[in-house]
Formats: sequence, C-alpha cells, structure tokens
Amino acid sequence: MNLQLPYCFCFFLLLQLPFSTNGQAYKNVSLGSSLTAASGDLPWTSPSGEFAFGFQQVGDAGYLLAIWFNKIPERTIVWSANRNNLAQRGSTVQLTADGQLVLNDRSGTRIRNTAYLGGSGAAYGAMLDTGNFVLSGQAGDTLWQSFDQPTDTLLPTQILKSGAQLIAPYLEKNYSDGRFKLILQDDGNLVMYTTAYPLTTSNFPYWSTGSSLGSGNRLIFNQSGYMYVVASNGTILNRVFSNPVPLQDFYHRATIDYDGVFRQYVYPKSASSGKRWALALTTSTNFVPPDICLAISYPLGSGACGFNSLCELGDDQRPSCRCPTGYSFYDQDDERKGCKKNFISQDCGHPSQEIDNFEIRDMLNTNFPHTDYGYFKSSIVDEEWCRQACLSDCYCDVATFQVGQCWKKRGPLSNGVTDPRILDKALLKVRKGNRTEELAQKKSAKKSDRSALIISGSVLLGSSIFLNVLYVFFTNRKKQKMIPQHHVMRDMNLQNFTYNELETATGGFDEELGRGAFGPVYKGVLGGEDKQIIAVKKLEKMAGEGETEFKTEVKVIGRTSHKNLVQLVGFCNQGQHRLLVYEYMSNGSLSNYIFGDSRPNWHRRMEIAFGVARGLLYLHEECSSQIIHCDIKPQNILLDESFNARISDFGLAKLLKTEQSKTITAIRGTKGYVAPEWFKNLPVTTKVDTYSFGILLLELVCCRKNFEIDAREEHQIVLADWACDCFKEGKLNLLVEEDEEAMEDMKRVERFVMVAIWCIQEDPSLRPAMKKVVQMLEGVQVSVPPDPSSFFSTI
Repeated sequence: MNLQLPYCFCFFLLLQLPFSTNGQAYKNVSLGSSLTAASGDLPWTSPSGEFAFGFQQVGDAGYLLAIWFNKIPERTIVWSANRNNLAQRGSTVQLTADGQLVLNDRSGTRIRNTAYLGGSGAAYGAMLDTGNFVLSGQAGDTLWQSFDQPTDTLLPTQILKSGAQLIAPYLEKNYSDGRFKLILQDDGNLVMYTTAYPLTTSNFPYWSTGSSLGSGNRLIFNQSGYMYVVASNGTILNRVFSNPVPLQDFYHRATIDYDGVFRQYVYPKSASSGKRWALALTTSTNFVPPDICLAISYPLGSGACGFNSLCELGDDQRPSCRCPTGYSFYDQDDERKGCKKNFISQDCGHPSQEIDNFEIRDMLNTNFPHTDYGYFKSSIVDEEWCRQACLSDCYCDVATFQVGQCWKKRGPLSNGVTDPRILDKALLKVRKGNRTEELAQKKSAKKSDRSALIISGSVLLGSSIFLNVLYVFFTNRKKQKMIPQHHVMRDMNLQNFTYNELETATGGFDEELGRGAFGPVYKGVLGGEDKQIIAVKKLEKMAGEGETEFKTEVKVIGRTSHKNLVQLVGFCNQGQHRLLVYEYMSNGSLSNYIFGDSRPNWHRRMEIAFGVARGLLYLHEECSSQIIHCDIKPQNILLDESFNARISDFGLAKLLKTEQSKTITAIRGTKGYVAPEWFKNLPVTTKVDTYSFGILLLELVCCRKNFEIDAREEHQIVLADWACDCFKEGKLNLLVEEDEEAMEDMKRVERFVMVAIWCIQEDPSLRPAMKKVVQMLEGVQVSVPPDPSSFFSTI
C-alpha cells in the first residue's frame, strides 16, 4: 500500500518523535545518582509515575536493570539492559559525572555500560512518561535514549530505525535472548526470523511485510495504536497494526513474545486488580503471523516447538506444544526444548525380530515436514502399505500418508504440527508396552492392588492364609527398605553396584559398544520399571592398584552436571573390579557420525561444536574441581537421541597407565589431537584441551579426519596444514566445496576456521581459554590468528 500522508498528519508525527523531548516534563536524575539492587532504593520514575527505571527481581536468578509499567499490578518490563547477564543483590547502577550509565556488581566490577556518551556535555537523566529513559545535554538535547536500543517491546511514539531489531525473550519470565527476532532490514522489509539459538543470528524468515524499497525506512508505533513502515519521504509502505485504541484510556505495547508472535497489547488505565494485558480489542489484525505453527517450516531448526513435538494452535490463537504418544518433554519448565522417546528404539541389528515389538499410532491432520528420507508414490501405496513400510524399517520413526503417497521420516522429528488444514495422516511408530499412559496405569494398578490386599485382610483377619500373605508382603517391603548404606555414594546420587549386578545387567558383558584406552564398554539394561539403558566401562588399564585414586576420581566425576557431559550413573569398586556406569548415548560417537558414509547437515555439526565447547568450559572453569580432559577427540564425544554433544571419559586421565598412551610414554591423548607441549615436557594446563578442540572443530567444519592418507592432493593429507594454507590464501571455500549448506554460510565457516587456528597455536599462551572460544563461536569478533605452522614440522 502506497499512501501519501496528509501534511497535517506528517506534522503530528513529527511532534511524536522520541528524540524531540524538549516538550516533555522531566523528573531529572542528577549526575552521580545511583540505585542498588535489593536495597529498598526507590526507582527513578516518570513525572506521572506511569513508568519506572531501576532493578526488577527475576525469581531467584537475579535482577534486571529495567524499565517497566509502574501503575499497574503487573509490573510489565518493556526494556532491559542486562537480559543475558542478570545482576545480583547489591549490584549498582550509576549515572556518572561523565555521562555514562554504568552497571556494576556488588564487588564494584563493571558488568556493562548501558550508555556511553563519550566526552563531556551530559547534564542529567530522565525517565519520561513515554517509557523512554534519556540522557540529556546542557542544551536539553538528547544524547542517548533507551528507545534507540529496544529489547523485545515497542511503545507508542517509539520508532524502530532501519537495521534495528527486537529479540524475543527465551520464556515468559526468562528475559534472556530467545529463539525469534524481528528486524527492519535496510531494504525496508520488516521481517521475523527464527534465530540460530543460542546465537541471535538470523536463521530462517517466517513472516515479512514484503516491501523492499530502499533505505531510509522506519517502523512507527504512533499514539493512536497504528503501526506501519514509512519511507523517508513520508509514504506508508506497509501497515502492521491498525487498532485505534485511545492512549488516554489504555496503556499500549507491542511485543515479540517468546513463542515468536508479534502482538499488540492494551491494558485499561482504570482497571482494578485482577486485570491482565489483552490483545487490542478491535476486528483488525493485532498479531503476526496469524498461525505460528504453520508459519515456521524449514529444513534447519525444530519449528515453532522443539524436536519430536507437535505445535497446535489453540482457541486463543496461541501455540500449544505437546508430545506425541510414547514421548515426553525433556524439560517440563520449557516445553519448547522438545520431547524424548520413552521407549527403546528399534534394533537395526535384528530388525525382523523387532517388528512384533512395535505398533503404529495414528495421528490425523499431522505432519513433520523436512525430515523425509524416503518417498513412495504408486497405485499400490495405500495406508496399510505405508504402515508396514515404516514398521519394517528400523530407521523409520514416523511415516505420513496422503492419497497414494507415503513419506518415511526419521528423528529427531522437526516442524511437527497438527492442524485441520493438513491432509496428511501421521503413522507414529512406538514400542508396545512402553506407552506413558500404560506406565501410569500400571503404577495406579499397583497402588490399587496393595489397597485391595489390606481391605481383604480385614475380612480374612485370623486366617492363616492371610497371615502368610501379610508376612510375605511386609517381608518384601522390609527388604526393599533395607538397602545397604554403601549402595548409594554419600553426597551424590551415584549407585554403588556389585560386579554381579553389572554382569547381569550386561548379559555377561555380551554386547560391546566400543573399546577405548581404559578398556571395553558394554551395553546393559538396569532392572526396575524404567529399564534404563546403560553403558558399562571396564577400567582394565588403571595405573597401580588405583583404590584411592579411583574413589577420588569417581567423586570428582560424580559432582559434575552439565547438559554437554555424559552423566555418571554409578560405579563398581569390588576387589579387582573397577567399572563405571554411564547413561547410554543412543546415537553413538561423533566419530561414526561425521566420518560415516553420509555427511551430517551443517547446522547440526555447528551445534555439536557449540556443545563440546560449552562442556569443556564447564570442566575448566565452572565445576567444583577443575578437570583437564587430556583426550578430546571424536571418539570421546557421544551423541544423545537428539544429537546433542556429550563429552565422555572426562576426569579419567589420572587413572590411565602411562604405557597405554597412544603416542609416547607420559603423554596422555591420541596422536593428531595432542598438544605440542606434551612433547616438550612443558606443564600441562587446560590449553591442551583447547588444542584438541581446535582440531576437532576443523574436522566438524570439513567433515573429514585430521589425517587422511588417501586425500586427493598431498597437501590435503593433514587437515590442520591444509586449513591454515586455505586461510592464508583466502580460499576457505576449498575446505567445504562439496558441502552446499556450508558454502551458503561462508562467514561462519571463516569464523570457525579462525577460531580453530587460534586453538592450535604452538605456544599455549596464545591459545584462548574455552570461555573466550565459546564467545568467539557465538559471535564476538575474532582477530586474525597467527600462523601455527611452525609446530607441524616437528611431528
């Protein structure tokens, strides 16, 4: 729509611009003023008291330096300075004499400068009745304003300038950067994107105004509740919201919510307690996109809800996430993390024997787009054919059928949606007897049985039969309670297994999953209702007797807890037997995943890189005892059922006999991943893991091993050498030329290769700590690394 604004309306708009603040009534905040979190300090309020600036507590997590609606019971936050780094009790914000708005923690360490003016000239700050906090100069001019740095909300009179963006919160009460963003692009197109979470970089667009009419555009939210994109000459390009609600009667805000929908809300100023924010009460559009479940559907990412979950639009037009039958939420507090299977996947080693153990559950009007690996279209393809095709294929998690067409899909399932407009029927494969509702029924039945036994006892009291029943019942109960104290390790939830228990669980150590430096790893199943699958590692190559050292290392490992580490379930320390029991990782090792016959997708490989980096950061800096892994390589990175990276074998380096080293005596690690200081008898620090991660990162980027004797060219045999040469020559495309997804993301390829080169520097002092590595991977500027090639000639 192209409409020339009338002259009088243009003049009205100019009066509303947030940088024209001379007409506003200030309640000045003098230079040197400060506020302290949780001290009882009154916030800095606007003249009418409708808005306030100060600290808002976020549960038990900390404090936001924020602006909020101050006259309604629901203290709705509209702007924050530290959404990704909450301040703690005792932190302060100060408007300094030189015009900086500085946030410090309670020790005085600067968290960030919210506004930096540079130079002198600042006179005071002020919280305005528009919801805008400004820093003004001596002449009353605006030097800085919160309206220019929005978080997730726009207010009336606020303008979103070309290139600016709103980023949705992670959850309703978790204000950190979330999974969606809205940006006014330089070409004038207002677009909503999914983000490459945990980064805020744009992933895929799912809604836009569709205008691309050059630069100089702005998104205006005026006092009458209208929102539109306007060109520099005053021409309206696109309307977003057209809801005239009187500002004198209602508070307004437009927010991109955590579910990815941009909504316009109103709140009556005369409301009594119990009212809530509501969508603008008109017949016009007041939220976009109209159906988030159908709007988001791309090959990368999980969709509107998490992997393995289904999105369904409710009667209130808000998306609801749910798990299919046989699946449950990973995190009940964050349903958008997706769902996990409650059953053991079909065994591809014996697919024919497994068919009878599975069944198909029908889901009407349901699809999981972009997870297809098989498509069949024929006159013989009916629903039963499609059903049997999925049942007999161990790779198939679900098939969808629609009039003579059948699509096979494997997990993790993405973009799941249920909607009456979808004509597909989803045929979900689940293991018989593992339905969550059946488990609940069994538990309920057991309780009923026990109650029935007691009731029956009142009738049969005096009977010798009942006395025998009571004896057996209470004896069994007593046995259940009389678990030896040593069976659970004190101060941590670790099971102390006997060797016989693990021998039974593994079927006599029958199924070997792999063999590492410490010994073999076997698959097993624990008894009980849950039938938890485990991986049992036999430690056959321990230094010395290892009794004390083993106990110490088990305690260290047992105290770790991170989503990118393999969780220790328990241990066995009986006689000469030393075994560790871990949770089972259904997708095996990273080595098998990236060096197999097919190339995994680019996005998933990058997520794995992030996961490994965060896991190492935790081991180095965040757990109770610093742990140096000493053997980071693809074989020691395992993948769970959603392909999340999990570091294994951490904390075990001290237990390994020196002669079991795969390089030379006294060196821990694997050739090709070993840092050069091992060879020079230099002190070993966390930087040895940084080096190994650098090699691993290159392997993830290029999807090949660091050393390939069969490489096409001689100079490509050592990946690290070749990557450094390609970087120096500006030919990084050669590393990924057969990977279309990576070729379309060359900026990230360059970033990751530069980070890897920093990590493999010969001098450990030049390598970044893992905290810095994580920051560089997430988007902090990466400087040009020096050439590390001097090391490679020494191998």
